[in-house]
Amino acid sequence: MIDLRPFAGLGRFRNEWLNARHHFSFGEYHDPQRMGFGPLRVWNDDEIAPQRGFDPHPHREMEIITYVRDGAITHRDSLGNEGRTEAGDVQVMHAGTGIVHAEYNLEAVPTRLFQIWVMPNQRGVAPGWGTRQFPREGGGLQVLASGRAAHDGLGALPLYADAAVLAGRLAAGESVSCRLPQGGGAYIVAASGTITVNGERLGPRDGAAIAGESEITLASDDGAEIVLVELGQ
Repeated sequence: MIDLRPFAGLGRFRNEWLNARHHFSFGEYHDPQRMGFGPLRVWNDDEIAPQRGFDPHPHREMEIITYVRDGAITHRDSLGNEGRTEAGDVQVMHAGTGIVHAEYNLEAVPTRLFQIWVMPNQRGVAPGWGTRQFPREGGGLQVLASGRAAHDGLGALPLYADAAVLAGRLAAGESVSCRLPQGGGAYIVAASGTITVNGERLGPRDGAAIAGESEITLASDDGAEIVLVELGQ
């Protein structure tokens, strides 16, 4: 089953500094048919104006992954962590027993990012934060963050969840296959360009929820950037 979610049909929020699209119910956008997908609860497509951002606010018991598409985001939290994550890179925050953080675009240009929330499979963990560079060279999908034993030793940021975040770029005419966890699924977004997923076409920033497929083949005619979240049972 491949459930396509076109960008034009996503939930919307806009104010003077934030232009957001929501793949799932979030904030003032509520769709009872889109409350999440397995442990995946949030996938927000955010554009943040220069010198603006999210002031300090709390989180608990959630794994929060930020994939930066353009610009950069600067993170600060109540643990004393501070860091800048730039385009193509990823950061992970374990909200755990509780953390307060802020996210600002301190750049001279808009920052565009995906913010992804996944329910943890362990509760009561110590909060934490980390960031890593996205390996821009080489084809296929790279594992950026994972809580799955199958990805041990790959240098991915840890997740306290039965999930993994992968990303990659396909050249025009290139394809890649990916096996999915037994009994699980995946959510895929074409960050840029156009892709097909087992023959189903996704345009730029479209999403697709995938269940009941043991393997998927991703292909692009014009070149594309892909972000994929693998989900366990």
